[in-house]
Amino acid sequence: MDTFPSHDITGENYPDLTQCFQNTVLVWFPCLYLWMCAPIYLMYLRSHSRGYICMSHLNKAKTAVGFLLWIICWSDVFYTFWKVSQSSSVMAPVHLISPTLLGLTMLLATLMIQYERMKGVQSSGVMLIFWLLALLCATVSFRSKILQALLQTVCIWRYTTFHMYYVLLMIALVLSSLTDQPPLFSQAVKDSNPCPEPGASFLSRITFWWITRLLVTGFKRPLVEKDLWSLNPDDRSHEVVPQLVHSWNSECHKVKSTEQKTMYSPKRKPHGETKEAQAVEESEILIVKSGKKTKEPSLLWALCLTFGPYFFISCFYKIIQDILMFVGPEILRLLISFVNNSSAPSWHGFFYTALLFICNCVQSVILQKYFHVCFTTGMRLRTAVIGAVYRKALVISNAARRTSTVGEIVNLMSVDAQRFMELITYINMVWSAPLQVVLALYFLWQNLGPSVLAGVAVMILMVPVNAVIAMKTKTYQVAQMKSKDGRIKLMNEMLNGIKVLKLYAWELAFEKKVSEIRKSELRVLKKAAYLGAVSTFTWVCAPFLVALSTFTVYVLIDEQNVLDAEKAFVSLAYFNILRFPLNMLPMVISSMVQASVSLKRLRVFLSLEELQEDSVEHKALAGCDVSMVDGVFSWSRTEPPTLKRFVSLATIVFESITTVFCAVALQGSVAYVPQQAWIQNATLKENIIFGQEGREQWYQQVVEACALQPDLEILPAGEDTEIGEKGVNLSGGQKQRVSLARAVYCDRAVYLLDDPLSAVDAHVGKHIFEQVIGPQGLLKDKTRLLVTHGLSYLPQTDLILVLVDGQITEVGSYQELMAREGAFAEFQRTYAAVDQTDSGRAPILTTGAGVIAESKISPAVTDKDMSKKTKNPEVGKLTEADKASTGRVKLKVFWAYLKAIGVVLSCISLLLFLAHHLLSLFSNYWLSLWTDDPVVNGTQPNRLMRLSVYGSLGLIQGVAVFGYSLSASIGGILASRFLHQSMLDDVLRSPVSFFERTPSGNLVNRFAKEMDTIDSVIPSILKMFMGSMFNVLGSCVVILIATPLVAVVIPFLGVLYFFVQRFYVASSRQLKRLESVSRSPIYTHFSETLLGVSVIRAFGEQERFIHESDQRVDHNQKAYYPSIVANRWLAIRLEFVGNCIVSFAALFAVIARDSLSAGIIGLSISYALQLTASLTWLVRMSSDVETNIVAVEKVKEYSDTEKEAAWKHDPPSVPPGWPTEGVIEIKSFGLRYRYDLDLAIRNINISISGGEKVGIVGRTGAGKSSLTLGLFRIIEAAEGHIFIDGVDIGKLGLHELRSRITIIPQDPVLFSGSLRMNLDPFNSYSDEEIWRALEFSHLKSFVSGLPDKLSHKCCEGGENLSVGQRQLLCLARALLRKTKVLVLDEATAAVDMETDKLIQSTIRSQFEDSTVLTIAHRLNTIMDYTRVLVLEKGQMVEFDSPSRLIAERGPFYKMAKDAGLV
Repeated sequence: MDTFPSHDITGENYPDLTQCFQNTVLVWFPCLYLWMCAPIYLMYLRSHSRGYICMSHLNKAKTAVGFLLWIICWSDVFYTFWKVSQSSSVMAPVHLISPTLLGLTMLLATLMIQYERMKGVQSSGVMLIFWLLALLCATVSFRSKILQALLQTVCIWRYTTFHMYYVLLMIALVLSSLTDQPPLFSQAVKDSNPCPEPGASFLSRITFWWITRLLVTGFKRPLVEKDLWSLNPDDRSHEVVPQLVHSWNSECHKVKSTEQKTMYSPKRKPHGETKEAQAVEESEILIVKSGKKTKEPSLLWALCLTFGPYFFISCFYKIIQDILMFVGPEILRLLISFVNNSSAPSWHGFFYTALLFICNCVQSVILQKYFHVCFTTGMRLRTAVIGAVYRKALVISNAARRTSTVGEIVNLMSVDAQRFMELITYINMVWSAPLQVVLALYFLWQNLGPSVLAGVAVMILMVPVNAVIAMKTKTYQVAQMKSKDGRIKLMNEMLNGIKVLKLYAWELAFEKKVSEIRKSELRVLKKAAYLGAVSTFTWVCAPFLVALSTFTVYVLIDEQNVLDAEKAFVSLAYFNILRFPLNMLPMVISSMVQASVSLKRLRVFLSLEELQEDSVEHKALAGCDVSMVDGVFSWSRTEPPTLKRFVSLATIVFESITTVFCAVALQGSVAYVPQQAWIQNATLKENIIFGQEGREQWYQQVVEACALQPDLEILPAGEDTEIGEKGVNLSGGQKQRVSLARAVYCDRAVYLLDDPLSAVDAHVGKHIFEQVIGPQGLLKDKTRLLVTHGLSYLPQTDLILVLVDGQITEVGSYQELMAREGAFAEFQRTYAAVDQTDSGRAPILTTGAGVIAESKISPAVTDKDMSKKTKNPEVGKLTEADKASTGRVKLKVFWAYLKAIGVVLSCISLLLFLAHHLLSLFSNYWLSLWTDDPVVNGTQPNRLMRLSVYGSLGLIQGVAVFGYSLSASIGGILASRFLHQSMLDDVLRSPVSFFERTPSGNLVNRFAKEMDTIDSVIPSILKMFMGSMFNVLGSCVVILIATPLVAVVIPFLGVLYFFVQRFYVASSRQLKRLESVSRSPIYTHFSETLLGVSVIRAFGEQERFIHESDQRVDHNQKAYYPSIVANRWLAIRLEFVGNCIVSFAALFAVIARDSLSAGIIGLSISYALQLTASLTWLVRMSSDVETNIVAVEKVKEYSDTEKEAAWKHDPPSVPPGWPTEGVIEIKSFGLRYRYDLDLAIRNINISISGGEKVGIVGRTGAGKSSLTLGLFRIIEAAEGHIFIDGVDIGKLGLHELRSRITIIPQDPVLFSGSLRMNLDPFNSYSDEEIWRALEFSHLKSFVSGLPDKLSHKCCEGGENLSVGQRQLLCLARALLRKTKVLVLDEATAAVDMETDKLIQSTIRSQFEDSTVLTIAHRLNTIMDYTRVLVLEKGQMVEFDSPSRLIAERGPFYKMAKDAGLV
């Protein structure tokens, strides 16, 4: 049976297929497709039911059409039987078999339509493809039947039934491309803004048409959050995360079950054996176990189990796409031979053109579907990793938690999860790239024979070059990451301690440190840029060198080898295909190396030791609520099993501490108040309610009892005031009271209170004890474990446990212990007198965090006014969230970047770019001229001249490539240096109020993420953008020169392209902005959780926090998902435009084949074939340039914010030794925190002589700290003046002022670095002076005992020193400066009584002749001062010596009475 007949039925120009072929293959092909798909598809539907769709008109119509088709097929069968019975001749069996098979298939199709409806399928791809195939096959027969009818008689019955069949097929195809109503009870019905994807038709899904509505909205106006659709159920955290967690847990379980059971399980000790002996035995067992190498659970396998199926689907698409890639060059070969053969019929040319168009379109659809699967899988993977890390962070043990910093754990979420997501897109290249290379080489061998080996040799040589470059780049990358981590860590510390930097005038020293790290970072970047230039050079030149070497060998090997158009341009097309896998492989491998590092980090984190959930039993106990039997506790399994810290007692009970050996049991629920209050970035009320249901009356009682009512009146929006990160706008005492209020509100059975009264004023402490903790308080019916330093509360407790060195030494009631005359009674007698001053230890609010304590508070409003005023929640907004900017990126941003590079360098880069592309065009044009050379005696006479010119053009091209790559990279580094330095200056010159408003996360993000974009992303994207732009222009020029007729189409397609591009970029840019704005809340919430994990566990709120984290991730993916779909939407449309250009180039070449040479056609079409990829790449790059240049916009935005006054004046405005006396005069002074708030202090008039000691006292919000902030000009005066030694401080440079007066702040802030750097960052003092200062601050013996002495490294925030030692270091800083004015801002709030005594005695002896201003809450420390200033509501009420003020019985007398001093 012939497929094409030997002679055409209707002459040369009307080819046709034989009847036999039409009746068999064309009928059976669609049937075969459906019968093969049906079993798999039906099984899939059975396991993936989406609900039930009610019978609709559409479904009825589909079923009716299927039924009619079935009837028509059977009528054909019956007609055949009738025909056989009527005629004596034998009928061909095909007339019986084909309609029978077709009838059965139509019946199957009808049944499948119904089954799909019952399983909730709204639009079916399987059925649409079946109807399409059936219609295409029938179209061939349809044309044939019409041609037959014109020339000969036909069977009327078959003719009629076939046309009815054909019309019904068209109807079926149209119906199957429509979408049915959603299933009953589907997610889409419940959702307010569901994603249209699940309900979209199959055609809409493969062309991504369903997102068009969103893009139209984005084109008309900038998209906002409420425009975004909900995530599809399959992409949501609550679906995705449990799958990964389950796979990982089963992996861990497998490993555990295979290990030998050497784990020690806590058991009751046998009688007669001591606790100590058992502790020793326990540690021995641990040692034995650690000696064995255990098998690690595989995170990779867990990921494969979870995401494997998606990976296989993407592999299937990729294979098809890879094979279709090679169709283009083969059709090019056919077209060139068609042009060369003038006797070939014209329809061949048109047929090849159509085939090229169809294959390209199918390839586009499949490629985009492949990318869509990859990106969606990547997105789910990121969701799963973030969710798994978050869940793990809530259960890791204390020891495990200490192995990594908050920053490192947050990096697992941000960086490592991102790396996985990016790798998923390329992972298939691992097998796909070698496949493409092998196929390309096979076709090249067919084309050029063994000469290809020369090209292969060049490629093999390139591999080690690229490998070396990749390895080197990786080492540079590691070095750069190290510098970057150091820089970000330092920036983070500077931002956290910015107030201290300002108060000490240390900004310049730290700016220098950052700049030094940055310098080393840029040095590495520069080396990487040189490597990058070499890499680009090999990257761009490799295909050219491969082509050159192959052609050279081919031409020189044999004189008879003629390089004609077919050989040259088909080979070039294959070389172009080769370029992609060869370039991608090194990239994918380095990406995999990075991902493997991330995989290891994640595996280590997810394998960390978890808390023993059974270490505390929750059960009913007879006669008590908390019981411990034989307790031996340690912070980790490796530390000695003793309870070394006070806090531990409360910590044990909610499982943050490893129970080495003990039975601990609890009855009822627990609430916990930690020593350091943990505050969320939420409103004050949300912090107290903590996710419980609202009970207004109880809430009011709690607020009243915890002494928060006065604070609510001071806060700008009362209970709706937003509290900043880590509670920045609350003072220490306010934070502690909010923490206590949270516990009381939650109403639990057992309360663990870890020194909650340490940070509050005496009178407030008394109030809280009476109203909350004491025998008459709100918690009187609860079990309360109170850890305290406050001795005055002890008489009112039921039971006292005295701890010495982690052991309980005495137990009993207050009276019993005093009667015993033991260590407790002795301690009580020694310190009771001191403690009278301060029943709770530290004072509160006023100054909490110095500036910040009151920064948002305007205390000048009277209480009566406040109660009447309704609060406006807007006033309470503190932090400014990162806003997504809208609209196009302004040209001035691009201009700013160009200026940062340097205009000259920019122009040089551009010229080199242009030169390279012109040379590239010319070399290919030269090749086309060469292929058109006439053949004389079987050889081309000028081939050597042609070859040498071709080679030298390539060489010059290489030089140009190297030049532009180098100049672009160096330009990028120059821009990076300039932008970073200017941003650092801008940020450090901002006032403190700026740092309170701006979350530190935003600032760190600018220095980390945005700077990274400017360092490494923007230069490479600009290079690729320029490259693809010139490629597109070059291709268009070549096509126009070869086939000028295309000029008719290109402008139209150009307009279409431009419109699609602008249409897309408007939405894509905005989606990218929305995505980046919603990303930081995930990490902010995570950092917050890590800091408060003990509180969350104690309250049992893990589920709520997990839910909150999942919601934030989903919220972020809500913006990310449309942006990846928009990319696919764009690519498929642009590839269609590209495919049109290719087809038109081919079509016009076919039309004008008589006037064109084969060389020109080859050149034109090989360029056209590249055009599709270049076009897509160009839009991708242009949108990437726009979205990434936003980094420059964000970095520049701080140059427009308010700045402080000048740091220094030239010439200096004060004499070198100023101040000499320390005389302070304050005249009519007032200041406010924000221009829209009232004055915080007003009308202060005082005069202080040199050497006077002045105490400043007052209740919370009285304005004590505000006064010191005014003195240091942290906040500028709103009215009046301050004079020191007769000089108006308002006229000085800030550094001139701040470096000449000293403060010991309330919070002792240390920076990571040596002790010496913390004392003297400018290196302006000798070692002797530093040792002397340490001696006076009672630290000399401690520092001498350290192995590194002054070079001892302090951790982040000085965490490896105790609070007392940190405070003494701050004292040493003051002693070094030894200025005439010293301010103590509640400097002893956080230290115990002994340290307090040391500090006070040092200040009295060393600052004898200095003027000392002390903000005090322990009134006994200022009773011997010359004078005391009493402030109330921002105004001065009393100012005199303490004895006189007590005699006058005013406000000071009341305070002294509260403190038990009178």
